[in-house]
Amino acid sequence: MAQPTSPPAEPAVADEAAPGRTDGSDAAGLGRLRAALFVTPALLIIGVFLVFPALWTLYLGVTDYRLTGIAAARPSFVGFANYVRALTDPLFHNALWLTLLFVFGSAIIGQTVLGFGLAWTLRSAPRWVRGTVESLVLLAWILPGVVVAFLWIALLDSDRGTLNALLGTAGHAWLVDNPMTVLIVFNTWRGTAFSMMLFAAALAALPPSQLETARLAGASGWQTVRDVVLPHLRRHLLTNTLLISLWTFNDFTPYLITAGNPDHRSEVLPVYIYLTAIPGGQLGFGSAISLLMLVINLALAFFYLRLLRERRS
Repeated sequence: MAQPTSPPAEPAVADEAAPGRTDGSDAAGLGRLRAALFVTPALLIIGVFLVFPALWTLYLGVTDYRLTGIAAARPSFVGFANYVRALTDPLFHNALWLTLLFVFGSAIIGQTVLGFGLAWTLRSAPRWVRGTVESLVLLAWILPGVVVAFLWIALLDSDRGTLNALLGTAGHAWLVDNPMTVLIVFNTWRGTAFSMMLFAAALAALPPSQLETARLAGASGWQTVRDVVLPHLRRHLLTNTLLISLWTFNDFTPYLITAGNPDHRSEVLPVYIYLTAIPGGQLGFGSAISLLMLVINLALAFFYLRLLRERRS
């Protein structure tokens, strides 16, 4: 008679805690204390260079703090007086309008349109042409702002400028007669590289079958771009426009070319804040304008992000 077999042994249950792991440890097994030590330097840098300046700016914005004089040693609390003054200041209105014009002309229209145009054209160009254009565009982007500003001042000089020599318009003062036009063209020329590279990567992911279908259907070049390419790139367009709009809104490079002259006709908001806070010595008032500028940046970002969410839904 067969003996009853014993039931199979239950597999050994693994220890609740793996070797080297202790209760409350992180996934890497470092432990909370050691993990905290790793992130402490980064947190200190963020606190010193981001959190503290932001809190200090909020404080200065409600005081009459100045660089020199009694208000520098003993600033007084003025509440929202700086903000009221800024919102009623014609120079602030002028700077805000010029900044919006600068963003619309050089970022939204200039860099986006030119960047897409270059990316779309170069995708079918010979390799040597594509490499040459990309190198020139990237060179304008990676050069330091001070160097680029010096080159443009030399180009537009009224007496010995290269542009006047080429056009035969000796004596024409471009920086005096057309300051905002110069800044818009300058920023478009300098910042197009980012848009071009982003759109080039997006076009590389476009299914060739869609373009081939449009060609066989007899669509023109503009119809292909409008009905096939742009719908595919709409998220890239919004992301690109958001980033370059914020970068342009906060760009200080115009100061290196015109310093807000002549007669405040090129004084965009970053330049206006600098001239008010540093040469003007009004750190409290300048800090209040900086906070207003931050609020405008957040509003622009919220507008673009909302558009992006609506496109996804």
